[in-house]
Amino acid sequence: MLFKQLSEYSQPKMGVLSENQKNALHSASLEILQRTGVSVRLDDTRNRLAKAGCQVDNDRVFIPERLIEWALNQHPKHVVLCDRNATPAMALEGRNCYFGTGSDTPFVIDINSGLHRSAVIADIENVSRLADALHNLDFLMCMGIASDVRPEISDLYHFQAMVSNTIKPIVFTAWNASNLEAILRMAETVAGSLENLLRYPFVALYAEPTAPLIHSQIGCEKLEVICRLGLPLVYTPGLITGASSPVSHAGAIVVANAEILSGLLITQLINPGTPVIAGGGGMMTMDMHSMIASYGAPEFMFDWCSLREMGAFYGLPVFGFAGVSDALIFDQQAGIEGALWTLISALSGGNLIHDVGYLESGLTTSYEMIVAMDETIGLVKRFMQGMLVNNDTLAINTIASVGPGGHFLDVPHTLDHFRENWRPDIFCHSNRPDWNEAGASPLGDRALRKVKTILSQHKPEPLPQHVTENIKSIINNATSRLGRMD
Repeated sequence: MLFKQLSEYSQPKMGVLSENQKNALHSASLEILQRTGVSVRLDDTRNRLAKAGCQVDNDRVFIPERLIEWALNQHPKHVVLCDRNATPAMALEGRNCYFGTGSDTPFVIDINSGLHRSAVIADIENVSRLADALHNLDFLMCMGIASDVRPEISDLYHFQAMVSNTIKPIVFTAWNASNLEAILRMAETVAGSLENLLRYPFVALYAEPTAPLIHSQIGCEKLEVICRLGLPLVYTPGLITGASSPVSHAGAIVVANAEILSGLLITQLINPGTPVIAGGGGMMTMDMHSMIASYGAPEFMFDWCSLREMGAFYGLPVFGFAGVSDALIFDQQAGIEGALWTLISALSGGNLIHDVGYLESGLTTSYEMIVAMDETIGLVKRFMQGMLVNNDTLAINTIASVGPGGHFLDVPHTLDHFRENWRPDIFCHSNRPDWNEAGASPLGDRALRKVKTILSQHKPEPLPQHVTENIKSIINNATSRLGRMD
């Protein structure tokens, strides 16, 4: 038969940089590191860099090219995150794409009143349960800064809320090194032992340099803690073009890339082989009219795609964006920008893709947006599966048996394969009479109904009682320590 030996998938992909452009951006980044340097605000980190061969002038560190090459060679070729039950869940390498929520928004849209209000710990618990139930979300970030707990240790409460309400991998933030150590003790308790946590890591720290070109004292202290253990971390830029970086695409990428490479060097000097998700990162565009850092700007999308390709150029896993918008409510703008980000991130090959559910340029969480973007991710994941071409899918015998003018509704080939097509849950694939009969509701209403159904019915796998008690004890000890400091 024709094509007897062929069995091949095609996967959609996109790129924005030429090889010459990647080489130019790489060379410029190395020149910045050698000539301009980076500010490193922790003595121990500076001393380690100096001992490795960097020149140091006060807090400024000038990094030779050979050390960047060394760091890139030390980094593992892939990063694996497990779920809470020690089952491998995400292999961060190549063009593997995994999607999750974002982190640390001060506000939410209330699902009962529809009002914009401050986030509370119950929101983080609810978002965690929601993410646990949604099939297309692969990992979780806390999606809130709880206003109803002690702010000095709110990050501990965030982690407790997440780990108690999902088995999925968790990317978490910590306000300082002391809190980070407490969170890691919680994670160790959940894993059963430090050995288990290191062997089957279900958590990754999220941290950032400070743009432009600063590795802060608090940031370096957290790197010292997490890297000594060799646990995974995200260390990726968060700059605003035209404000904390040049406004030009190339100049912004050079600053971000220099932060990525110098941060990678710091992690590998602390502990060679520490798994770091370092490529990608936030390169938001300053809207000079409103002065917001725009998540929906096409320049941000292009710059992120460029930085993703630089991450691939170095063989680094890449942090990305999806399901995010500058819109203030879940509306048409939110849907358009969120879906566009989701498709672009998948086509570009982002690995750890976060911020699903962000509105208001990262200030507000929308439950409806999370659910609608989960459905969008499912659509995009199906698109990204591409096309399989083999003897069965070519359907030559089926086409011949039906012939001109026939139909394929009841042939075995259709019955065998039609379930492979994507089907929506809340998106409308109905005709108008059926839609009217179902209530003629818009997408936002259907998404909100699904949110409320999940929160009323979904029961995450609980933690063992002794683990829950140990986590509470860690938080109580942190609270007592704050009391002694007051």
